[in-house]
Amino acid sequence: MCTFAAILFGINVGVSPLKLYDMKHAYVFPGQGSQAVGMGKDIYENNAEAKAMFEQANEILGFRITDIMFAGTPEELKQTKVTQPAVFLHSVVLAKALGIKPDAVAGHSLGEFSALVAAGALSFEDGLKLVSKRAMAMQKCCEQQPGGMAAVLGLDDKSVEEVCASIDGVVVGANYNCPGQLVISGSEEAVDAACVKLKEAGARRALRLPVGGAFHSPLMEPARQELEAAIAEANFMTPVCPVYQNVDAQPYTDAESIKKNLIAQLTAPVRWTQIVEKMVEDGVTEFTEIGPGTVLQGLVTKVSKEVKAESVATL
Repeated sequence: MCTFAAILFGINVGVSPLKLYDMKHAYVFPGQGSQAVGMGKDIYENNAEAKAMFEQANEILGFRITDIMFAGTPEELKQTKVTQPAVFLHSVVLAKALGIKPDAVAGHSLGEFSALVAAGALSFEDGLKLVSKRAMAMQKCCEQQPGGMAAVLGLDDKSVEEVCASIDGVVVGANYNCPGQLVISGSEEAVDAACVKLKEAGARRALRLPVGGAFHSPLMEPARQELEAAIAEANFMTPVCPVYQNVDAQPYTDAESIKKNLIAQLTAPVRWTQIVEKMVEDGVTEFTEIGPGTVLQGLVTKVSKEVKAESVATL
């Protein structure tokens, strides 16, 4: 059983809860792509407060997202209007059920919204509404301005950036996931051209990803503008701990700065490598990924061999 669940239920796993609190512990939250059918069903069935949050989400969204999460098909769950709220919902409900206050939080792309709710900078209701708005705006943008993304393995960040800069058209570094793994994003033609050049430059792989848009690139500008209006109207509060944000990997506790960075996020890269490095520099020794999947747990250990990383997907 995971450490958090063990503490929650008072199970002795050979580690004192007081000892855990002596360490600097960060919650990290996954983004789109970590979803899986069945996610959250056990929490819904076994925790009354969690069930109430799920049902509240159904009302806010105007459809029963829980039906798709718990028993839908993978194709239904992959719909952008479903995927993003589903991952957010699972992560936030689980963090609430675990009930432990983090020393720091961060989220990968969409996961930044989960992190903000977990840290108290956004209410659950406002967070879900913003995520739903974000999903719809991104989907519309993808339809109006088709684009693509590709994972580049085996090259340093600077080399990838230099190749992208040499390509005609829009293609940029989008997800700085860990050393030697950078996702690029842009127009279909520019991404394809960059993949060819990157392989020539020595990339072990330059593989197109099965996504329908150029996320975290300038092509998301219409979606950014649409989301900006919604973020401006939302009520942001001072978080209980620093929030390390995607745009510059720095920790923030000022609500206005957090809003500004969140608005910029859709067209800016996710600097995950730099976030983990900065957290470690600031004293974080343990990372716990909260939500479906284990992607961030793996990325954290690739960035730093000196920290402990685990993932929690259920109670």
